Amino acid sequence: MLSGLFPPVSKLCEAAGGEWGIYLEDLRTNETLTINEKQRFYAASVIKVPIMTAVFAEAYAGKFALEDRLRLRRDDLVGGAGVLQHMTPGTEFTVYDLVTLMMIQSDNTATNMMIDLVGRDIIRSVMRKTGMENSTFFHKLMVRPAELAGFNEITAADIGSHLRCLATGTVVSYDSCLKMIAMLKQQQHRDRFPSLLPDPDGAIIGMLPKWEFANKTGSVSKITHDVGIFYTGPHAISVSLLNKGLPQRDAARVMARIGSLLYETYGPPQA
Repeated sequence: MLSGLFPPVSKLCEAAGGEWGIYLEDLRTNETLTINEKQRFYAASVIKVPIMTAVFAEAYAGKFALEDRLRLRRDDLVGGAGVLQHMTPGTEFTVYDLVTLMMIQSDNTATNMMIDLVGRDIIRSVMRKTGMENSTFFHKLMVRPAELAGFNEITAADIGSHLRCLATGTVVSYDSCLKMIAMLKQQQHRDRFPSLLPDPDGAIIGMLPKWEFANKTGSVSKITHDVGIFYTGPHAISVSLLNKGLPQRDAARVMARIGSLLYETYGPPQA
């Protein structure tokens, strides 16, 4: 089914311009659709996905508990996305709450606190264990030293590999993966891949949703990403859409059209 989508997806990307890295995988059949899947892109906030996994890995290893509290310091506050930058230094938050803010609001302050908590080496180790062979992690967000050792970079194929590990429960633990997927499903940034999809909720309270998307976005100037796992009916599709060179609005439109194509292919017949 995915192979039949290659012509329209390729045409959409070519017409829009910019550079695209795309990796779509049917997680039941392992069928894939790829475009420049090994090309490196600046990661932006998508790097928060392996950071989340690293936090759960260290909690599972007993280094700390997700219920442990961390105190917000004035030195932690950075700009960009998130609400913590506006909070009072000295306020305490649980590790779990900080990871939640990092993922569903893309909070940069929470992200840097999690990097300090687990350390760069653990994050890199998790990336290697989940098949992110061509991706790199070097620096915090919104904080760049004058002399950088390197940049946070990802490929569509690498993110697809990481998402497959989460979706199949093959990293950290099955229970940890359940919690991470549930967290991603609470994402508040839905202006890209799912923006043209129908309302997922049924007319009757308690009905199963028509679709769910466990995702993470990333954006800086002319860098626009949306990655996640798209669930509809019995299907689960890993989605990695990376773009550079286009204004965010234009890239988001292409991602939304790809979302519509997937839903038309895999969604309920009445759609």
